[in-house]
Amino acid sequence: MIRWAMCNLEAEEWLVSAVMSIYTGAKTVVRTVNDNSNSFKVKVGMRQRSALSPLLFVIVMKALSKEFRVALPWELLYADDLVLIAETEDDLIKRLNE
Repeated sequence: MIRWAMCNLEAEEWLVSAVMSIYTGAKTVVRTVNDNSNSFKVKVGMRQRSALSPLLFVIVMKALSKEFRVALPWELLYADDLVLIAETEDDLIKRLNE
């Protein structure tokens, strides 16, 4: 999703590659009071406590909202929520599928 969003907003390829290198092959562990788990690959989400994460979140939300825009502002953004409005249920389903 991050790569798609950056490309959708026409970020330069070197920048997309640099950001994606942070996430490619990322692994983590779960810490508990007694011990740490074995490491495992992180397949979704953004790195926690990264200074880049808020910016990447905004980039993804901007690219998503750009895809849903039509002639009038039929989407509402608030924090991490996206509300889509359509005339009919079929129109809404069509827009989601696109």
